[in-house]
Amino acid sequence: MELRQLKYFVKVAETLSFSESAKMLCVTQSTLSQQIKQLEQEFDTTLLLRTSRSVALTEAGEELLPYARRTIRDAELCTDRINDLKMALCGTLNIGVTYSFGPILTETLVSFMKLYPNVKLNIFYRPMAELMEMLRRREVDFALAFKPTLPVEDVMSHTLFQSYLAVIVGDMHPLASRERISLPDLSRYDLALPAKGLQARNTLDGILERYPCRFNIRMELNEVNILLRLIRQNHLATVLAEATIHSESGVKAIPVDIPGNEMEGCVHTLRGAYMKSSMKEFVRLLSDSVAVRERVNAWL
Repeated sequence: MELRQLKYFVKVAETLSFSESAKMLCVTQSTLSQQIKQLEQEFDTTLLLRTSRSVALTEAGEELLPYARRTIRDAELCTDRINDLKMALCGTLNIGVTYSFGPILTETLVSFMKLYPNVKLNIFYRPMAELMEMLRRREVDFALAFKPTLPVEDVMSHTLFQSYLAVIVGDMHPLASRERISLPDLSRYDLALPAKGLQARNTLDGILERYPCRFNIRMELNEVNILLRLIRQNHLATVLAEATIHSESGVKAIPVDIPGNEMEGCVHTLRGAYMKSSMKEFVRLLSDSVAVRERVNAWL
C-alpha cells in the first residue's frame, strides 16, 4: 500500500468523480483508476462501485475512508515536524478566512511572502460554518474569523482584537454624519445586507432576536467586495463588522447603538492539533500588523 494510493482513494471518495479527481490531482484518469485498482487488489475487496454515470463507496470503502484520511494527516504531520526541527520555514500553510476578515489580512500576507518565500500559502475564503468544518477535517491549519455566537466543539478561539457591529454607508449617505445609530433609525433606510450565515449577519440576527425591528431589506448577498461597491454607488446601507472596511475609502462605519454589538477578531485552531512554525510566525506578523494594532489601541 502506498500513501499516493490512499490520497487518490480519498479524493475520489470525496468528489465521487474520477474525472474531477484526476484534474484536481494533476494525473490522467487512467493512472488514477489503475492506482485505486491496485489498492483494491491489495485489500482483496472492492472499495468503489463504478458505473458509466456515477461512483459510490462500498461498505469497505466507507470503513477505509476515515483511516485513510488519518494516515494522510499523520504523514503530513511528520513532514511538518521534520521541517520545523530543521528550523527551516517551508512547506505549505493552509489558512481559512471569512469574507469580513479579509481586509485585515492583506498587510500580513504581503509581509509573510517577502520574509518566507519557501512557504506556499493556500487561502480559503469561506463562511464561518464551512471554515469550522474544514478545521475539524484538518483541511486548514487555522482559521481567521470573528468569534462565533456559540462555542464550536474541538475549536479554540484566540482573540486578536476587538471590533463592533456597524452600519456601513457611503460618504454621501444621509447617515454619514451620525456618530451612532439605533435600530429604529436604521429601519427608515434601504438596506443591502450580508447573506444569512455570514458572521456579521449572524450577529445582527442575534441582536434582532432580543430587540425586534423590521427592516427594508432590498438585497442580500455573500460577497463583501460587491456589497461595499454597491454602498459607495447607491444610497443603501449595510451592517458589517467595523474591521471589514479597514483601508477602504468612500465609506464610513457608524456603531450600532445597542448592547451586544461587540465582535472579537480571532485565530481559531483545532484543540490538540500540532501548530506549524510557519503558522506561529504568520500569527505573530498578523498580531503586529498595523490593521490589528490600530484596533487593539482603540480599545485600550
